[in-house]
Amino acid sequence: MSVFTGKEKLKLGFGLMRLPKNEDGSIDVPQTSQMVDMFIEAGGTYFDTAFAYPGSEEAIRQALVERYPRDSYTLATKCMVPPEGVDEAAAKQEIYTSLERSGAGYFDYYLVHAIQRSNYKKYEEYGIWEYVRELKEKGLIRHYGFSFHADPELLEELLTKHPDAEFVQLQINYADWENPGVNSRLNWEICKKHGKPVVVMEPVKGGILADPIDSVKAIFDRENNGMSYSSWAIRFVAGKENLLAVLSGMSNIRQMEDNLSYMKDFKPLSEHEEEVIREVQEALNADKSIACTGCRYCTKGCPMGIPIPDIFTVQNRKKGSPEFRTKREYAIVTQDKGKASECIQCGQCESVCPQHLPIIDLLVECQSLE
Repeated sequence: MSVFTGKEKLKLGFGLMRLPKNEDGSIDVPQTSQMVDMFIEAGGTYFDTAFAYPGSEEAIRQALVERYPRDSYTLATKCMVPPEGVDEAAAKQEIYTSLERSGAGYFDYYLVHAIQRSNYKKYEEYGIWEYVRELKEKGLIRHYGFSFHADPELLEELLTKHPDAEFVQLQINYADWENPGVNSRLNWEICKKHGKPVVVMEPVKGGILADPIDSVKAIFDRENNGMSYSSWAIRFVAGKENLLAVLSGMSNIRQMEDNLSYMKDFKPLSEHEEEVIREVQEALNADKSIACTGCRYCTKGCPMGIPIPDIFTVQNRKKGSPEFRTKREYAIVTQDKGKASECIQCGQCESVCPQHLPIIDLLVECQSLE
């Protein structure tokens, strides 16, 4: 059975990691429901959540599952085994918790989640690959694949070892296309060689490309075409071959409207627009900002409670800002939390970082904010 269900009328997928929030930090279900309605009305079908996304599976039950026929959309979720902290029984229980939270009955797509060099052996040790095949036989999932944050050599190894994996989720965007730490292009080419369709995550790199650095903005603004910065990033990816869906983690109605404005009737980048992207890539290569996407995987196991992504954001804003303002922002984000200087260099954060950032060294640099 093909991984393509026939329901995917829109290349855009609705990523549910960064849903709109209320003031108390809970997910804004009414706004999420309105976004779901807009997405489905435009022909969208692919929704992507995960066991590890706080509140996401419950929210999508209320916003989608309880409001639309089950055969009118496809829903993906994931099994997460970090390097430490989850035993085999807990890992295998995750799908049942996800089914209870979402009320979906089954998942169209189930992913072995966030594979990196630091955790891929855990999935082997726990027998997760065999387990997802059993879940498929039981009808709890329709298709299985994996999301991947590592090097091309490991990807080649996994696809050779597990040829029945039906798709791969990869981080692909114009900033990481030739980035040796992410290997977007090389990993995409390996999937294409193995005949595995790709689900794209982080096409706007956690929002970084939706509000890029000034030198990049100047290049896009020069085109004066009225398109958002996000549109350049998503269209760059959506024009690639062998894609099942391009996920956008939309956080409000405005972002949904923007994405649908150019993805409902999608047109690939022209030759001139491709040249603009190449110019932008050169500008990014000259920039030294910390390429953190704010996924916060690093903070969950930090023994010192350091708000690493928030500190990196302040450090990136430091350029061109008055010192007093930078120090004030740093004091706010570290209030009642760990400071960069309190890092004990345990390496937990680096073992789970999808961007493979040298977090320990970067925190040393960030001590100048104190």
